[in-house]
Amino acid sequence: MKKDNRKPVLELKDIHKSFGTNHVLKGFNMQLYEGENLVIMGKSGSGKSVMVKCIVGLVQPDRGSITIKDQDIITMGQKELDLLRTEIGFLFQGSALYDSMTVRENLEFPLRRHEDKVKNFQGTDASVKSALESVGLLHAIDMMPSELSGGMQRRVALARALILKPEIIMYDEPTTGLDPITANEIIQLMRSIQKEYNTSSLIITHDVDCARVISNRIILLVDGINYAEGTYEELSNSSDPQARAFFKN
Repeated sequence: MKKDNRKPVLELKDIHKSFGTNHVLKGFNMQLYEGENLVIMGKSGSGKSVMVKCIVGLVQPDRGSITIKDQDIITMGQKELDLLRTEIGFLFQGSALYDSMTVRENLEFPLRRHEDKVKNFQGTDASVKSALESVGLLHAIDMMPSELSGGMQRRVALARALILKPEIIMYDEPTTGLDPITANEIIQLMRSIQKEYNTSSLIITHDVDCARVISNRIILLVDGINYAEGTYEELSNSSDPQARAFFKN
């Protein structure tokens, strides 16, 4: 794959992370560019979750650098880090909605935590309705999560990830647990959101169909490093059997 000369909005350089004798990340490198859908694929236990936790500041790497929009998050204070996190939307695996809150209250939660940022938007109620409209669920605004299907819950979680109008969205296994039809609906919604908002998206997935449809570029995380990188077509047709094995049905 040709070298990309664009400036990354998110970059990891030589990231190492160990837990005792378990060396999970062994010099992982990654660049996410503006307006790009970048997919990270790796087997269970390969370090994908650890990598994500390093990016959002929940885990401190042993070595290496992480920059988001030219800011080094490893050396940041907590207040600076909290502010930067408002630029990142996160779709958790399993949606992670608050069961005791309505859909409206789930979306209001991040707005109330960052009221200073909401002043730049059209207001709390309008922001909630706009986010729900973007995922086709305005009619569910006063429903409880328990009243929603799995696909609807994932859509609400995506609306919550969009509510602060982040420049970067991170998706953790966005199609896990969904039937094929609903999974495809979520994938198509992710594509439309990327086009509408010009977000830069980092997608962690095991779903080969998701990777094929959504990705501009794919990185294979193997043995703690960026083992291979390219488009879906390049990697799925690779002469390297370890890379090609990711794409077998």
